[in-house]
Formats: sequence, C-alpha cells, structure tokens
Amino acid sequence: MNTEEGIFQFVGETPLIPLRRLYGGLPFQVYAKLEFMNPGGSVKARPALYMIREAIRRGDIHEKSVVIESSSGNLGISLAQICGYLGLRFICVVDPRTTDQHKAIIRGYNGEIDLVAEPDPDTGEFLPARIRRVNELLAQIPGSYWTNQYANPDNYLAHANTTMKEIAASLAQLDYLFCGVSSCGTVRGCMEYVREQGLKTKIVAVDAVGSVIFGGEKGKRRLPGLGAGIVPGQYRPDMADHVVTVTDMECVQGCRDLVRAEAILAGGSSGGIVAAIRKLSDSIPAGSVCAAILPDSGERYLSTVFDDEWVEKELLTGQSDLTTGDRPCDI
Repeated sequence: MNTEEGIFQFVGETPLIPLRRLYGGLPFQVYAKLEFMNPGGSVKARPALYMIREAIRRGDIHEKSVVIESSSGNLGISLAQICGYLGLRFICVVDPRTTDQHKAIIRGYNGEIDLVAEPDPDTGEFLPARIRRVNELLAQIPGSYWTNQYANPDNYLAHANTTMKEIAASLAQLDYLFCGVSSCGTVRGCMEYVREQGLKTKIVAVDAVGSVIFGGEKGKRRLPGLGAGIVPGQYRPDMADHVVTVTDMECVQGCRDLVRAEAILAGGSSGGIVAAIRKLSDSIPAGSVCAAILPDSGERYLSTVFDDEWVEKELLTGQSDLTTGDRPCDI
C-alpha cells in the first residue's frame, strides 16, 4: 500500500495568508493557516495520513485490515478518504453532535457510520461512550485496527513534523500561535516543535466553554471540533502558554466576521480562534506577529453555524435576537 502517491502528495503545505481586513485596526499582524485546503478538507488530513502511514510501516495495518476511529467528523472524513484510496474498510464511531454534512462526506468516501446515540451513564459525555463502542468493534471484527487519535503519538508528531514546521519556515517572526484544542494533537505537536527548536513563540490554546481539558467546568457544547468532555491522552500541562475559552455563540460570531471581512468560509472552531484573538488583543504587544490555524471549511457547518434558524433555536433562545442578512449576528 503506497501512501506517497495520488492525493497523499498534496497533504500539507497549505496557504498562510494575512488577515489584514479582519484585524486591520489592531497594532499587530495575524496570519491564517488555511487547513481546509488539504485533501479531505481539514487539518485532520495530516494526522490521518501520518497515523496510517506509520501503522503500515510497523505492520499494524495490512491489506485485510479494518480501520476504526472515534471522531466528531473531520478525522473520520480524512481517514475515510485515505482508506478509500488504499482499499481498506473504515468504520467511524460518531455521536449526535456530528453534523449531517460530516456523516454524508464519510459515506461518500465509502466509510461506514456507527452512531452512539446515548452518552456514557457515568460521566454524561459521549466520548467515553464512543471509545467503549470502538473497543466493542475491535473485539468483534478480526484484523481491526484503532488509530486512536487520543493517545497515538503519531497524531501530534504529524503537526510537529509538518504544520508547525511550515508556519515557522514561512514567518521570520512569530510571537503567538493560536490553536484550537480537542484531541490536543495539533497544539501538542506545535508545542513540541517550538520547544525543540528553541523558538520564543507563545502557544495560545483556544478551548470551548464547557470543556474540561484545562480544568474548566463541564458543560454542554453544541459545536463539534473544539473542547472535550474528558482530558485527552495527548494533553500535557505545559503545552500552552495561554488558554482562552470561547462560547458556541462566539464561535458563530467569529465565523461570520471572518467570512464578511476576508471572504473565508471556515468552520466553527475557526470562529472560536477568531474570537480568541480579539479577546487577547489588549495583551498582545504592538508589532507582534500571530498565526492562527483554521482547521476546516464552513461548508460543513451550513446547517448549523451559518444557519440563522439553527443558531436562533440552539444558541439564542431566551437571550437576544439574531441579526440576519449581510451582517454577522450579534452576541
């Protein structure tokens, strides 16, 4: 199985562009790494390929293997695409927060969806229930292999060896890196590269309100891809210099501000990163250079983040009115 040909040749080396209009009034520069330009449409193409490639190299995956992963959507899409090319069966364990678009794309790549409909009874979280289902499938299916994004070091090594390396090579000065957290593979990989290279870059982790990754109080999160209900195995206490938490509504606001100012249609976690930069702006010294990793495209969130009725029903009920039309919604 060759992972050096076809679409695999074009994973990584995504554009890094200045966001001059969105942050034009601030005394520092912000560059966005457009990870939705990867095959598979998200930053998850990097760890998906890296984990599969290394598993094949070790002999853990062969022609008859069945690949299994728990995912809120994007990693599942990239694994479905990669397994489809390699002729491997792929099963993605999801929960109700995974959007219909994500599930449709996984099926489009001939991946299979295994839906966990009920949360874990002990924690009230879906992630432990999804992981339990993964282990059930591993026991039931001969030759099955779990990529295990939550504990597999190849997840964060993909970002140490590609994502952060590319950003550092493109910017002579980099004072702050803004990165969303969920499995913590991206932020940890970037941290490992920064520390290994002796860079002075400050890592800013963007987490969701309701996530427990950095010790926050557990709460309901409606948007996938940001935060977690349990602390992931990739987490390290020192992997971020700053932590900024954002609400679901701030993610929506950020997405709409981004598309209005820069014509970039990005996903929910990208909106959270946009909001986090605003929140931290008073603390960023003049003349600083910031980079933000935008994980995926907004096309996967047209029925949620960019749908006024969904936002009104799920996020704004009993709070405030939603501004529609060609302006972003008000928080």
